[in-house]
Amino acid sequence: MTDTPSGSTSNSGTDFIRDMIRRDSSDGPHGGRVQTRFPPEPNGFLHIGHAKSIVLNFGVAAEFGGVCRLRFDDTNPETEDATFVEAIQADIRWLGYDTGEPLFSSDYFDQLHRWAVQLVEAGYAYVDDQDAETISENRGRFTTPGVDSPWRGRSIEENLDLFAQMKAGEFEEGSRVLRAKIDMNHENMQMRDPVMYRIRHAHHFRTGDAWHIYPTYDWAHGQSDAIEGTTHSLCTLEFDSHRPLYDWYHQQIGLGADRPRQTEFARLNLTHTVLSKRKLLQLVEEGHVDGWDDARMPTLRGLKRRGYPAESVRDFCSQIGIAKVNGVHEIELLESFVRTHHNRSALRRMAVLDPIEVVITNWPEGQADTREAINNPEDDSAGTREVPFSGRLFIERDDFMMDPPKKFYRLSPGREVRLRAGYFITCNDVELDAEGEVVRLLCTYDPATVGGQAPDGRKVKATLHWVSAEHAVDIDVALYERLFTDAHPGSDGRDPMASLNPNSRELRVGGKAEPAVLDTAPGEVVQFERLGYFARDLDAPVLFHRTVGLRDEWANIQKRQNKG
Repeated sequence: MTDTPSGSTSNSGTDFIRDMIRRDSSDGPHGGRVQTRFPPEPNGFLHIGHAKSIVLNFGVAAEFGGVCRLRFDDTNPETEDATFVEAIQADIRWLGYDTGEPLFSSDYFDQLHRWAVQLVEAGYAYVDDQDAETISENRGRFTTPGVDSPWRGRSIEENLDLFAQMKAGEFEEGSRVLRAKIDMNHENMQMRDPVMYRIRHAHHFRTGDAWHIYPTYDWAHGQSDAIEGTTHSLCTLEFDSHRPLYDWYHQQIGLGADRPRQTEFARLNLTHTVLSKRKLLQLVEEGHVDGWDDARMPTLRGLKRRGYPAESVRDFCSQIGIAKVNGVHEIELLESFVRTHHNRSALRRMAVLDPIEVVITNWPEGQADTREAINNPEDDSAGTREVPFSGRLFIERDDFMMDPPKKFYRLSPGREVRLRAGYFITCNDVELDAEGEVVRLLCTYDPATVGGQAPDGRKVKATLHWVSAEHAVDIDVALYERLFTDAHPGSDGRDPMASLNPNSRELRVGGKAEPAVLDTAPGEVVQFERLGYFARDLDAPVLFHRTVGLRDEWANIQKRQNKG
């Protein structure tokens, strides 16, 4: 199926996960109950890749009358913080979902410890004195078996005693770990005696200094699902090799047929984008961007600042569907959803980013005028507005050429053009500065063409936007190109940073806009006519970020693909 922008937010009946849930609802082990979860680690900010999982988990739960719980997998005290907890909740709410009262893996530390002791007592876990490097080396490779730890044969009593001392904080970090005892020759590397607990003498932002041992992701994740009553644990594909371990732990602690079921789906990847948390952190720490909410970042807060509407992000995630194989989607498709949304809803305004002055020499001195302009041609209910007009205007410098080439139909000496919602004007002369640069255009207007129509039927080939100089307000704009010039950063084996675009943002100051532009609320998007969609910055009152341009690049990509 060809990807196309759509207003639909649901693709029910079209993917394997919903088909699975339907089967489980009719004859599955959970009695028709559906509960999913979204379990981020609170050590960073959410990005567009997380949005796909959020839309899926919250979406399918709602479709089947169930519930999706937000749970923070807070098992790494050195990197986690309450600030991230608050930020993640805010991002999910912005995306359009109710997070409810969040859950935390740290709430289950006591139960996780009791189950770990249960595994030690059953002979399925042991304390290993090897360091992390040795454990990793002795796991072997996909083509070679692992090597048993010399401590694998410890007695249950000794393991219980050592594990209790680990919990009490009596050993140094890195000196011991608790490992599950499964099979060091297993074809799945995840099953080769995985680590369950490691020693960390670190302050946890919720539990303080109560714990000196912290569970690994694999041990905490599945058991937290079980404690909460999760029916369907939906994970991205990198966790498919973890599923046997997920099930093994559940079996060893005695869960029955109604235990959670893990299913994997393809993660979201976009062209010209990196979604690695490590690489995003590098962008921030090395100053390539201004922070996690920089409008060039693929974080949800970056998209929000740039003016991406949450509805478009949800629609995009729904449209691309749920697959079993990872792929890459063109960023132009996401932008097409954004453009489609704003075309329907954004108010139109006029702004000039690189102004050149136009003086209408036959404008009656002292005459005041306003022109009626349509707020949104796609929405009649948006009505019209009055735009002040005067004998001194600003137009875009690019809309004038002294010696125009063929097919340049905009303003030039002796040529007549239309001013949007205004009049026909003709350029009669120009004024130059000492360097020979054009600084002012001297034009006349035809008062009979009020509203942009000539009573004698004559036609012009260009319509320009404009701003009355006497009424203009000052604005700054940020124009964006791709953050990475390579469509697939790092795919050739090089560091993705090698294709970082040093010209990904151009800040233009001294733009001019009609007064109504300042009525735009922080974060609201308007269309600057002929220029694109722009979002007023959340903090800087005169800064506008170009969200997307007017040209539908996704449509052009489809045309090229169809020709090919």
